[in-house]
Amino acid sequence: MIKEGPSSCGLDRYLAQMERLKQAMLYFESHNSKSLELLDVTRVFDDGTEVLCCEFRSLLSRHGRPVPPIMLLDLIGDEEIPSSDPDVPLEHFPEKIVDDLGQIAKWLDKKGNTDKKGNTAEFTKDYQTMRGAAMLKSLQVLREHLKSASASSGTSIQYIGQHSPAPTSKFSRSKETPVRKSKLKIALHLKKKAQTALLQSPFEQTSKGHRRQGSYNDSVENLDVEVEIYITQLSALLKLMQSEAQLMSCIIPDKNRRTVFDGIVQQSLDSVVSEGEMLATQAKKSINKHEFMSVLSIFPVVKHLRSIKPDFDYTLEGCSTPTRSKLASMLSTLGSTGAKALEDFIESIKNDPERASMPKDGTVHELTNRTIIFLEPLLDYSETAGAMLLMHGEQAAPSEAVDAKKSKMKFADYMTKVLSALGLNLSNKSETYNDPTLRPVFMLNNYNYILKSITRSGLLNLIHLCNKDVGQYYEDQIHEQKRLYSESWSKVLHYILEIDEPLSQQRLMMPDVKLKDKEKQNIKDKFSGFNKELEEIMKSQKGYAIPDQELREALKKDNKDFIIPRYKMFLEKYERVNFTKNLDKYIKYTAPAVGVIVDKFFDTSA
Repeated sequence: MIKEGPSSCGLDRYLAQMERLKQAMLYFESHNSKSLELLDVTRVFDDGTEVLCCEFRSLLSRHGRPVPPIMLLDLIGDEEIPSSDPDVPLEHFPEKIVDDLGQIAKWLDKKGNTDKKGNTAEFTKDYQTMRGAAMLKSLQVLREHLKSASASSGTSIQYIGQHSPAPTSKFSRSKETPVRKSKLKIALHLKKKAQTALLQSPFEQTSKGHRRQGSYNDSVENLDVEVEIYITQLSALLKLMQSEAQLMSCIIPDKNRRTVFDGIVQQSLDSVVSEGEMLATQAKKSINKHEFMSVLSIFPVVKHLRSIKPDFDYTLEGCSTPTRSKLASMLSTLGSTGAKALEDFIESIKNDPERASMPKDGTVHELTNRTIIFLEPLLDYSETAGAMLLMHGEQAAPSEAVDAKKSKMKFADYMTKVLSALGLNLSNKSETYNDPTLRPVFMLNNYNYILKSITRSGLLNLIHLCNKDVGQYYEDQIHEQKRLYSESWSKVLHYILEIDEPLSQQRLMMPDVKLKDKEKQNIKDKFSGFNKELEEIMKSQKGYAIPDQELREALKKDNKDFIIPRYKMFLEKYERVNFTKNLDKYIKYTAPAVGVIVDKFFDTSA
């Protein structure tokens, strides 16, 4: 019966037989330590101990399987349920198997001190090896499932745990645990924010006839699957660790648990940390190439890891120092990489060549577009980004306590520095235009786009934590650029305001007034000059771009309000005066016709 194992008679009866052998060994040792009976009993006892070790391994092997991905997704899916829930509702083994494993482990630990083959230590090593492999395999299967789900949908991961096929009873939930709905929103939210900024950009919403190609969207497309999968793996690893700790408490003796648990988590922890370090390495390469959109991927990772790290720390209590420091080291690497990306981004703005990609039509510069697209998604990671700068930036003070308020203030300060660098660079760029009217058009487009973007996204509220004057500054700059733009009408106004040789209104109102030839020619020159300058300004300004419809219509209205009343007064002054026999040659435009001309501004198709 001893050689046949517990399956022949049941574990309880088998252990009872082993206990009888133990008592027999003690009897012969005390009465006749050199007897053949003691040798025989000891041999059978050792065989039984070996059989129990084999049974222990067999139970682990037969019933231990990777956790189905759907079960893990359900566990980590509901954001409203705290991740630190100590009662992880996951059954790795049926209850009967857990009881059997626990009894065998307890017996081996208690009785194994007489085992000359050293099997007491061996069963803990077996448990550590096999459960460690199961945990690693669970993560690998989860990753394959997520990649497959992403590939089949052709986009980011979309799944609802409870809509998937029901898991087998082997991995059933505890009966009192409600089914949880999976909602993977963390990295996907960052991607959506970046895509929203892109869709709002002037390169996608263009004015008539002004189509800009090559918007900064290639990198945005890469901010999805890998980061989503990695964040999910982090949460899954935590749940698996918590679940393993709970399972181990029912099987492994208390004195061995921390050492065994340390061994169980090593491979999985190393795998996840290695992937995190690879993310940091890829981000560093992107920084060197000035591909800053790709670096955005580490911010949701750092935010998520910071939020669940206390749970990891609690779960890993009692493990070796190297084990407990692995996640902290990876978090530090990612944090320093993020801080470098943020600081290098400012330098890239400062050093962007003045004549680089200058739009011929004065539209929003690509640098402004890229800057907004980079900043907007970071709003949801303001505390994370601020903490990175506080702990790892050039002016970092790692010893100081970092809290949410300090982090937000630091990031708000960072935002003001970015916008300041951008404004200075744009101002320098505008000076490269030979057309003096195009300079305020260019600055107006950029200031308007920046203000609207930071207001719409909520960045302005954050910036105001640091500097309450930023919003008003942009309002003032927009007003000033409109004033400078209005100077483009100076040549037109020169004629209708009669700056040179004006004729008296009273004289023109006199009955039977007769004009001298010189006076007639003066009037003809005024109308000819007005017609010429109006056509010239239309020709040039229809080629200007004002991509923002609201701003475009406002400028047209300002132009009409500015020029039509003045032209109307000029027209009424001379239209009844007999200064030419060919009136249509000189009075080419009525006041409404001038409005039609202005409506053709900022439209190359007009």
